[in-house]
Amino acid sequence: MSKLKVLDLFSGIGGFSLGLERTNGFRTVAFCEIDPFARRVLAKHWPQVPIYDDVRELDAARLRADGITVDVICGGFPCQDISIAGKGAGLAGERSGLWREYARLVRELRPRYVVVENVAAMLGRGMGDVLGDLAEIGYDAEWHCIPASAVGAPHERDRVWIVAHPHDRQCLEPELALCAGRDAPGRGGEAVADADRDGRQVRGADGRMGREPLAREIALHGPRVGTAWSSEPDVGRVADGIPARVDRLRALGNAVVPQIPEIIGRAIVAEHMKEAA
Repeated sequence: MSKLKVLDLFSGIGGFSLGLERTNGFRTVAFCEIDPFARRVLAKHWPQVPIYDDVRELDAARLRADGITVDVICGGFPCQDISIAGKGAGLAGERSGLWREYARLVRELRPRYVVVENVAAMLGRGMGDVLGDLAEIGYDAEWHCIPASAVGAPHERDRVWIVAHPHDRQCLEPELALCAGRDAPGRGGEAVADADRDGRQVRGADGRMGREPLAREIALHGPRVGTAWSSEPDVGRVADGIPARVDRLRALGNAVVPQIPEIIGRAIVAEHMKEAA
């Protein structure tokens, strides 16, 4: 089976790609990251992968011209306007509003899967808009809040994770079960109004809706769930006195925990293998 080709948006230092590539079912073919320090980290660890610097200037035509095709788009778009530590502008904010560029690329590239990450506060600060945009494009979506502590980290770092796929694809069961139980009435393209932590299926363009918690699949595919990390260095002690300390701490703070996209990736790979059989 060929590996799924990944476009990693808002890449940071590559936590998303690291987790997905650990499954041996994904290969990152392009990054997009505006921060110079993070781009240097990406270039060191993925020296053969092109890195685009501004999501607003990236489009399908440019990727085609560079010979890049995409099966998966992943990324955690900026959270500053969504986070409870911010001013609450939500998707109307300058930084978190870059979700619109993410959605544009999904519309242009039509990947097999979309995996989105953001702070848990997005449930009340823009989740309906994100799901609505995906539904308008023609994607069904499922979500769940998964903290870093769920994969053994000694800190919470609670995040919402969204997995979406085109609504006209065959039902994915049992690996992601994104189409399970689709018997509730609804209007085409209408998003679920009130998001919660359990994972709800957005209404797709066919006017149907269902639900299936992603947590069940995480439990099936996540060998690290429930086990504590053997050790974690004191970041202040380790980073103190070394070059680019501020940049490194900021990069770590913005990064996703790779174990979670790895678990999600294993569930996607299992379904992809069934489809290829």
